[in-house]
Amino acid sequence: MDLKNINQLEKAASSGRAESLRFGMAILFIVGIMLYVGASIGEVPGSFMLIAAAMIGGYMAINIGANDVANNVGPAVGSRALTMTGAIIIAVIFEAGGALIAGGHVVSTIKKGIIDPSLINDADTFIWLMMGALLAAAIWLNIATALGAPVSTTHSIVGGVLGAGIAAGGFGIANWATMGKIAASWVISPVLGGLIAAAFLLLIKRSITYQSDMITAAKKMVPILVAIMAFAFGTYLILKGVKKIWKVDFATAAAVGTGIAIVVYLTVKPLIAKAADKLSNDKTSVNTLFTVPLIFAAALLSFAHGANDVANAVGPLAAINEAIMGGGVTTKATIPLWVMMVGALGIALGLALFGPKLIRTVGSEITELDQMRAFSVAMAASITVIVATQLGLPVSSTHIAVGGIFGVGFLREYLKTSYGEKIEEIKAHHTDQDPAVIEKFLLDFKEAPVQEKALMLKQLKEHSAAAELTKKERKSLRKIYRQELVKRSHVFKIAAAWVITVPCSALMAAIIFYAIRGFMTS
Repeated sequence: MDLKNINQLEKAASSGRAESLRFGMAILFIVGIMLYVGASIGEVPGSFMLIAAAMIGGYMAINIGANDVANNVGPAVGSRALTMTGAIIIAVIFEAGGALIAGGHVVSTIKKGIIDPSLINDADTFIWLMMGALLAAAIWLNIATALGAPVSTTHSIVGGVLGAGIAAGGFGIANWATMGKIAASWVISPVLGGLIAAAFLLLIKRSITYQSDMITAAKKMVPILVAIMAFAFGTYLILKGVKKIWKVDFATAAAVGTGIAIVVYLTVKPLIAKAADKLSNDKTSVNTLFTVPLIFAAALLSFAHGANDVANAVGPLAAINEAIMGGGVTTKATIPLWVMMVGALGIALGLALFGPKLIRTVGSEITELDQMRAFSVAMAASITVIVATQLGLPVSSTHIAVGGIFGVGFLREYLKTSYGEKIEEIKAHHTDQDPAVIEKFLLDFKEAPVQEKALMLKQLKEHSAAAELTKKERKSLRKIYRQELVKRSHVFKIAAAWVITVPCSALMAAIIFYAIRGFMTS
């Protein structure tokens, strides 16, 4: 056996050991939950069901950490604003902090009113339904993570409750109008996120990187962009992140967000000017001005996710706990501290052990991200939620973030293609001139601001109208210069995963419900 084969075997063995270690730590966490809950609740009727549910809840939390949290920190890692280790540390701290500080004490047991709980009067049936929903959602998240597809935790839970609910009470139990809105979010979320992210990236390009003096432009625009980010995140956190401890209307949240934006603008303007003076006049240098805002964005998105989504994810576990301890079906359940800790610690562990795979997918495998592009995605994540909340549109934070990445990638494709066509047009207008003249014009065109580029092309066409390209020639050029900067395989895989999330988790939940009911009644 040669040295190359030995090295390959060693790498495979090392990878296998690392995977076994991660799996073992996850198992230890779930076993720890079993021992803690078993020792805490004592001898109560149905205690073994609560222990089983708590273990499933821990498994669910691990999968949320492995899949959903990647959307908050993936762009920052992909743009190299954060290292993988730094991103995991920030996400762990702020996800857990959001869950424990602002996660609230009461959660709706029937997520988003997708089934009518009044049609389920038996406490045992309700417990089996919630266990089926929780386990199905966790399994689906696990499968999606293994496939490298970022999916919505909320939609996974929705599908689980829907499927188990139909199995328990028939098709009449479901609120199909609500399900229609959720299905609409499969399109609304990524499209809104993509459009807003692309709009911000285009604004940054036109106001900074397309200018001849990028440093002066950056001194003017970056503080404004950071202030807009402060407004968006301030408003977003008040509306969504801390709504369970401070519920306010949009006007109040926007007013607070505006105050935060003004303070941030006055604070960062001199700091950015000082930092910009030390930079060279190129895009790579200007990109570094967005590094610190991106780190804050990753932290704030993680906090909001922990506050807003973790409680909902452990809602079925809280419902089971309430049903066993209280002996009845309830539409609202108090979340005991131990249930919230299962969610917070499980997410942190899942992110640390299994999160890097999805972080890499979101951050670098869909399209190449730099700090400006990642900043645009973060802006889309906050602004889209604000807009959708006010319009009453159902959106998924996962779909928004990934849609934002698609948006900046497709915008880059369009701009690259458009620029290639313009270069070919310039060459067509210079067919009879010296190559050195053409080279000089192309260099001047490349360095000119956007307004001057348009003027140069207009003057060129006026002096040589005969060289105008036909529609057929333009179409041919688009094919030549079209560069696929967004990996189509990832687009199709992720879109397919989004569409089948609710049906798959619903089908699994129904099967699991029937299995539990059959086992418990046999």
